[in-house]
Amino acid sequence: MARNSYFSRKLHSLLGVIPVGFFLVEHLITNYKAFQGGHEAFLEEVHWLHQLPLVLALEIFGIWLPLLYHAVYGLYVAYTARNNVSNYGYFRNQMFFLQRVTGVITFLFVAWHFFETRFQITLGLPQDEIGVRMHEIATNPINFVLYCIGIVAAVFHFSNGMWSFLVSWGITVGPKSQRVSTYVWMGVFVIMTVMFILSLTAFVDPDFQSVPEMAQG
Repeated sequence: MARNSYFSRKLHSLLGVIPVGFFLVEHLITNYKAFQGGHEAFLEEVHWLHQLPLVLALEIFGIWLPLLYHAVYGLYVAYTARNNVSNYGYFRNQMFFLQRVTGVITFLFVAWHFFETRFQITLGLPQDEIGVRMHEIATNPINFVLYCIGIVAAVFHFSNGMWSFLVSWGITVGPKSQRVSTYVWMGVFVIMTVMFILSLTAFVDPDFQSVPEMAQG
């Protein structure tokens, strides 16, 4: 039992970085194109991704199945974890608690975001209208707030999870390296959060109300 638990936790930790972490970073780069270059630049990035060889297999086996395992096992860990922040309010103990809370929020947010976007393409939404779809979501004030909450939770879960990953895999062993790692990943959390929220605000622009002529052609 202990051996199985050890393997499951190691796999859960590894999948949180490869490929789930890579997917989060890629998602950030794609969406940030909306802020940098507008609707056309965003769609060009989307088209490039969907033109990759075996893109459906990559999505299923490289993203969704690893993400599903990471999420389901993470929910199990969150449910069985002994959170004692009220008795032991140490910084890392608080981070441990927040990691579990943000994991649950992120799971719900990703499921909702997937249904609102990628699943709609599966149901027949033209790929070129994904920017328009994001505009509809972002211009709803309630959705905008919920997306901001989801973004903060997802990026915190990734950043703090990277700190834990480096410790559990024996990369940052001593107190000094762990302290430096804390500062690094706090910086990553701030930068990625700002970039994601800037991307979200970009979708509010009227430029995303309709598909660009470039894509229509």
